[in-house]
Amino acid sequence: MIKINLLPVKKKKKAKPVPAFLIASVLVTFAVGAILAYLVYFFNDRLSTRQAKVTENDKQIVELAKKIKAVEDYEKRNADFKMRKDIIEQLGKSKSLPVKVLDEISALLPSGVWLTTMDIKGADIVLGCTGFTNTDVVNYVNNLKNSKLFTDVYLQESVQTQASGFSAYTFRLTFKVKA
Repeated sequence: MIKINLLPVKKKKKAKPVPAFLIASVLVTFAVGAILAYLVYFFNDRLSTRQAKVTENDKQIVELAKKIKAVEDYEKRNADFKMRKDIIEQLGKSKSLPVKVLDEISALLPSGVWLTTMDIKGADIVLGCTGFTNTDVVNYVNNLKNSKLFTDVYLQESVQTQASGFSAYTFRLTFKVKA
């Protein structure tokens, strides 16, 4: 027996092959996406590492700033201490200077001359004296000039006066004390 199929047979269409450029572009897209994801991860890691380093450096800067302040405070206190020490030493040295000056003036004073006034301003000294003779006045000026403690001895004036029937010389001297 013969069978005849009158129904149309559907022909299967051949599947069209996917174009190669489409496959290549999808593969390239996935590869570029993977590379970009790796680069994002890599640079985020480097960024976080550097941010951590910056934070650590900031902490060190704060600690070092505190140490620098402590050192500066120490140096300031040390300089202040040295200044006070120098002042105390200078006061100790200059404490005996007035005694030495008065002792030297007195030791160099010849008989026949006496002091009437003395004015000290820093290293400058002004003496008012009276003497019996002009020779006594000259001897006193020469004694002061030969002194190792005094410099710039200058006789400002010498005036002959009469006191209680005696002739006397009133004179003024200026000189400086050596440092």
